[in-house]
Amino acid sequence: MAIKNIVLVHGNFVDGSGWQGVYDHLTADGYRVAVVQNPTLSLGGDVAATHQVLDSLDGPAVLVGHSYGGVVITEAGHHPNAAALVYITAFAPDRGESVSSMIADPPPGAPVPPILPPVNGLLFLDRDKFAAAFAADVPEKLAAFMADSQVPAGVDALDGAITEPAWRSKPSWYLVATDDHMIPPAAQRAMSERAKATVTETPGSHAVFVSRPAVVAAVISQAAQGLDDRP
Repeated sequence: MAIKNIVLVHGNFVDGSGWQGVYDHLTADGYRVAVVQNPTLSLGGDVAATHQVLDSLDGPAVLVGHSYGGVVITEAGHHPNAAALVYITAFAPDRGESVSSMIADPPPGAPVPPILPPVNGLLFLDRDKFAAAFAADVPEKLAAFMADSQVPAGVDALDGAITEPAWRSKPSWYLVATDDHMIPPAAQRAMSERAKATVTETPGSHAVFVSRPAVVAAVISQAAQGLDDRP
């Protein structure tokens, strides 16, 4: 059966509207695309939101996650309608790992995400450092809007640990953004290699899904077509 369903899962500090450019490319190519508006307050809540969308589908889907959304699809990807996983400059954690554990000890010289101290269990990025860290190749006015419209991330979301990674049992693809200042490209390559993912690299910031939607859509389409071509 041809894979026609795509499910997009956003990461922390943004919402699903950032996928619009990717959505436009994929729907123009005939895919049925659903965007999960995951609350990013806890991993369990975000997995439940993703499962709700997968439950509503009429067949298999390519499950796509950006940034922290990669943690969500790693846990949610055991769902029977998730046929493959696509990581867009995303965390691809192993059993017992969380965002917090994976960023706790950055290598010397690696960029450190400008996450402000939590307030009432919620996290934001420093507005003045948002563009440089998250969206360096996004037009200035749009990057400023993204900084001012941040969705708070729950400490519980960053602390949410994987029980069993879906990439161990589902085929995966990975897009490395080589100019990412949130998740170092070296870390992206290490995670994609561990997951035995099919890897594509592109120039781009952490917000590559906004700045280069055609490239992101092409990787997602590659995953869907790769599943179609399997014997």
